[in-house]
Amino acid sequence: MNPLFHSTSETTVLPLAAVIVVFLITWAVSFNSFDVQEKARNILRFNKVNVTKPKFKTVTTAPKAKCGLSRVCPPDHFAFYIVSGAANVVGPKICFEGKIIMSTVKNNVGSGLNIVVVNEKLGDVETIAYLNMKIGNADDILAYLKNIYPGMIVLVASFDDVTAKMTDEMREVFVGMGSTLITSVKRRDNWVFAGRAGRDNKSLFEKQAANDESTNVYGDWPEAVELSGCYPRNLTDGKVS
Repeated sequence: MNPLFHSTSETTVLPLAAVIVVFLITWAVSFNSFDVQEKARNILRFNKVNVTKPKFKTVTTAPKAKCGLSRVCPPDHFAFYIVSGAANVVGPKICFEGKIIMSTVKNNVGSGLNIVVVNEKLGDVETIAYLNMKIGNADDILAYLKNIYPGMIVLVASFDDVTAKMTDEMREVFVGMGSTLITSVKRRDNWVFAGRAGRDNKSLFEKQAANDESTNVYGDWPEAVELSGCYPRNLTDGKVS
């Protein structure tokens, strides 16, 4: 055999084998690199999704104070606001749980006692009435007051004069609702009150403006009086929560 040919064949075969080995190594490295890059892309993609994923926050509306109060009443209390009439000109106003129940604008107030009766548990307005204490029938007025169901919340605002038809028995009914001032209310006094029928517990919600020539702001009438607060519900068996 020609040595030159043989020598040439070995020289040709060896570089080819080396090329194949290099190719395989390069392919393996490229494959692994591709796999690593793909995993990296997947990881980055996952992180990117987490970073840019929109987050929805629940928006809660803060409760608002009712009837012009400066604070929100606790869940087991009712918000109320009462203002008496001014002289015999401007009528009274009674607000309960953010709603005006009685006012001159609503055209449902009158001279005498203006009363809103509210369910002590649910807060539903049961009745509204104005009792004419000048020309009304005293027996009918007393009957109305006595028929207010025990436990009901009673909101009262005076207008003009409440004493002409007022009897001691009527006063005692209000005492039974928790009033401590009704026994001293006299001609043209202004009086506002929030109590509970038939409970005989002293009410914390009551104001009186006495008719006094030295302090009156409307000639023969005193200033109007205002009363507001959070009245507790009565949830069970006559016990105030």
